[in-house]
Amino acid sequence: MSATIENAKEAIEHVHHEHGHADEGKDNFSRNVAVMVGVLAAVLAIAELGEKGAQNAYLTYHITANDDWNFYQAKNIRSNIYSLHADLLESQPNAAEPAIRKRIDDARANSRRLDDDEKSNGRKQLMAKARASEALREQAFHRYHLFEGVVGALQISIVLSSVSIVAKVRPLAIVSGLMGIGAAIAGAAVALHLI
Repeated sequence: MSATIENAKEAIEHVHHEHGHADEGKDNFSRNVAVMVGVLAAVLAIAELGEKGAQNAYLTYHITANDDWNFYQAKNIRSNIYSLHADLLESQPNAAEPAIRKRIDDARANSRRLDDDEKSNGRKQLMAKARASEALREQAFHRYHLFEGVVGALQISIVLSSVSIVAKVRPLAIVSGLMGIGAAIAGAAVALHLI
């Protein structure tokens, strides 16, 4: 009987010893994946900062382009008013009088100045400025969408990592880690304007 008890004790110790090592391995797996989730969450926070920055840049350039086009339209209206004023004065029977001729010439000069004036930004300059703002707006919008993709991939990676801990599926943790690394590299490329 004492040999049976001794064998039972040894079997229990052996099972306990193996079970202890198995738990340690599971704890290491869980711990490693938990650290990976923490790192992915930090990268996600940085990517969201980039996303918000790109979104703010988009809105800023959008407002600037709208302001430039509004100013362009205002100059266009004023230029047309001066042109119509000159046309109206020219159609008068006394258009050849020096005083009327001067008013006609001044109106035409003002109309030309509003069309192209380096000093006060004529319509030509405002159009170029508005188109430049639109180009910057489109670049910021593109960066915003790229950051959206990075943020989405990081979020999915974090979810998959969490599921791998609960389901105890190591391949899922590897896939989520690779996805997170890919998203982090893409985020760095977007932040550095490489893509």
